[in-house]
Amino acid sequence: MRIVSLLPSATEIVCEIGLGHQLVGVTHECDYPGSVLNLPKVTKTLIPHNATSKEIDGLVRVRLKSERALYSLDMPTLERLRPDLIVTQALCDVCAVAESEVAAAACSLPGQPKVINLEPTCLEEVFQCMQLVGDAAGVPAQAFSAIARLRERVKQAEERARSLVARPKVVLLEWIDPPFSSGHWSPELVYIAGGIEMLGVQGQRSRTMAWDEIVKADPEFLVIACCGFDIERTRQDLPILSSYPGFEQLTCVRSEQVYLVDGNAYFNRPGPRLVDSLEILAHILCSNVHPLPSYVPGLERLAKVSNLTADSMTGSNSLHETLNTRELSIFDTRHFTFPPLR
Repeated sequence: MRIVSLLPSATEIVCEIGLGHQLVGVTHECDYPGSVLNLPKVTKTLIPHNATSKEIDGLVRVRLKSERALYSLDMPTLERLRPDLIVTQALCDVCAVAESEVAAAACSLPGQPKVINLEPTCLEEVFQCMQLVGDAAGVPAQAFSAIARLRERVKQAEERARSLVARPKVVLLEWIDPPFSSGHWSPELVYIAGGIEMLGVQGQRSRTMAWDEIVKADPEFLVIACCGFDIERTRQDLPILSSYPGFEQLTCVRSEQVYLVDGNAYFNRPGPRLVDSLEILAHILCSNVHPLPSYVPGLERLAKVSNLTADSMTGSNSLHETLNTRELSIFDTRHFTFPPLR
C-alpha cells in the first residue's frame, strides 16, 4: 500500500504501527521519526518563516474568517506518488490542508485513493485513530499491539500519580502572544500526571485568554508548550511573557516552576508522543515519583526571569550545548537531563 500523510501526527501514527516503509509522501512539517525526513513533501505553507507570534496569530484569525487553511497541496507531487491511502485531519481549520481540498484532490487522483480523517479530542480518541489507520491499511493487529504498549505507559503514570498527596495547580500555555490556554487532550494529560489544569478544559479547543486570568489562577506550575514551536523558538518570546503585569509575582515564578517544553514535537501533535508528553508533565510535577524516560529529550526550567530582554535571547552558543545541570548565566535558564524510567 502507498500511504500519504497530510499531518505530522498521522505520520507518527503510521510509523508507530509499523507502516513507515509504506509511506511515500508527507508534509513539509513531518520531522519524526528521522526515516521520513527525505520523503517527498506534498504540502507547503503560507506562513512566512520569520513571522512573529503575533503575526502568526493574526494570519490564523484571518484564515479562520475566510475559511481558508494556511497550508496547500502540491498536486503535481501528489499525482506522481499515486497514493492508495491518504491520512488527513478535520480537527483544526487552519493547521493542515483544508478537508475540502483533500477531498477534491482525492477525486481527481488516479484510482481515487481512500481518505481517512483523524479528529481526536482526547487521549482515548488518539488511540482510536491509531486503530482506524491500522484497519484502513489492513494491519489491525499491529495497531492493537502498538496501542497496548502506549496504554501500559499511561497506566504506569496514573498509578504513580496516585501517590501524590495533593494535586498542584497547573497552567499549560499553548501560545504567549497573545496567551492561549491548553485544550483538547492537554488538560487530560495534566490530570493524569497528577495536576489540575486551571484554565484549559478537557475536550474543548484552546482559547485566547486575558493575562489577568492567569494572574488570578496563580498556578504553582506554568508549562509553556507553544503550538508549532520547539524550545529554541519559544525562548524568543520569553521577554514578552516576562513583560506581562504581575508575572514576577506568580507563585510558579517565585518558586522557579516555569518550564519550556517542545510543543511542536509533543503536546500539539495528537499521536503516539502524547504519551511522552504525559511523562514529561508527570516528571515536571513530581520528579521523585515520575522519572523522565531516557528516550525523551530534556526540558528547560526558568531559574530567573526578571532580567529577560530580546537581546538576551540571541547570540548564546551555550544554549545549544548538550543539556546539563549547570546554570546558564546568559539568560538564567537551567537545562536538565533526567534518569531513565525503570
